[in-house]
Formats: sequence, C-alpha cells, structure tokens
Amino acid sequence: MIDVRHFDSLGSAQFGWLNAHHHFSFGQYHDPKRMGLGPLRVWNDDTIKPKTGFDPHPHKDMEIITYVRKGAITHKDRLGNEGRTVAGDVQVMHAGSGIVHAEYNLEDEETQIFQIWIHPDRTGHEPGWGTRSFPEASSGSFTALASGRGTDKASNALPIHQDAAVLGAKLKGGDVVSYSFGEGRQGYLVSTDAAIEVNGTPAQARDGVAVSGEKTITVKALGDTDLVMVDVA
Repeated sequence: MIDVRHFDSLGSAQFGWLNAHHHFSFGQYHDPKRMGLGPLRVWNDDTIKPKTGFDPHPHKDMEIITYVRKGAITHKDRLGNEGRTVAGDVQVMHAGSGIVHAEYNLEDEETQIFQIWIHPDRTGHEPGWGTRSFPEASSGSFTALASGRGTDKASNALPIHQDAAVLGAKLKGGDVVSYSFGEGRQGYLVSTDAAIEVNGTPAQARDGVAVSGEKTITVKALGDTDLVMVDVA
C-alpha cells in the first residue's frame, strides 16, 4: 500500500521563529491515525528563522536524526559535543540515558530541517552525537545515512540503536531509483524539492509517503530532489 500524506494535511505549529509541520502526532497536534510507523515516532519539517533556535532542553531514550535541507544547524550539548551541520548533511544524537542540548540557526538565512525520532531498542543507552555527509551525486540507489541494521554494519552509516535505517538518494529530474524491503518491513519517504511518483502514485515535495506491504518500490523524480526514507520493521 502506498499512502500519501499531503503536506497541507500535516499538523503544524508557528512560534514566530519556528514554522513546524508534523508528519506524526507531536506537541499540540494529535491524530490517533498518525502516531508513528513501527519505532519511527516523529518526523518534523521545521523552518527556523536566522539567529534563533532551540535553547538548551533535555531528551531521553530516543534516537534523533536531523537532515539539513537548507542553511545550517549548530548543535551543542552538555557532554561537550559541538558542531555545525550544513545543508546536505545529517546528524544523529543518541539521547539514551539523558542529554541536554541546544540547536541554533546562527546563519543569515532560514534553516530548513527534517528531524526524525526513532525509539531505541532499549532504554539507557550511552548518549552521544555524530554527523556525516549526504550522498553528493545521483547514484541510482539509496545510501544508508544512519542505521542499526546488521546489513549496514560495513557501511559508513552513522550507528543508531534500533533495527531501522535512515536512507537518502539524490536524484535529477527523470531519474528512477528502486528499493526492496525485507520481509515484514515498511517505510516512510519524503521528497525535499520536487514531485515524485512511487510505484506510479504521485506525491508532491514534502508530502509523506507511507509504504507497507510492498516488496519493492520504484521512485521517479519529476525534478531535481533529495529523497529521505526511513525503513523500519
């Protein structure tokens, strides 16, 4: 089944400095039909104004993956980790037994991010943080950006504590990429900048595409875009 969740149907919140859209229930937005997908709990599409951001706040027992669509996000936590993740790069934070961090857009332009939260395989993991680059060119396939799947251990994917993977593909208009799911697995896919077709079903940029019961999907890009997908059991 290919279930398209149109961008204008997502939950939303505006705080002046932050324009947020929620693919799943989050904050004041609650939809019992959109509580997550397996261990995937949150997918937020955030636009952050220049020189603003999230002041220090705690997290616990969650794998938090951030893909920067535009601009840059600067992370600092009380473990001493600090870094600037720029457009096209990905960061992972293991909230684990507890972490306090801040994220700011210190740039002169808006920053746009996808922030994805995945429940870990157990509570109490050691907290941590890391970053890596998104694939720089069209490769004709998905690349594991962050993963806890055994099949990705030989790759340079950032590790996460769950049998799940965050994957990316960079496509030019007209490019086609295919992906096969393991038995009993499902996915959630978003195109950043252009319309796509997933097994022939159309979706616009920033729509969510939930995939279940499909052995293989074929995605056609109708313009230049990045694809971000989470594969979960």
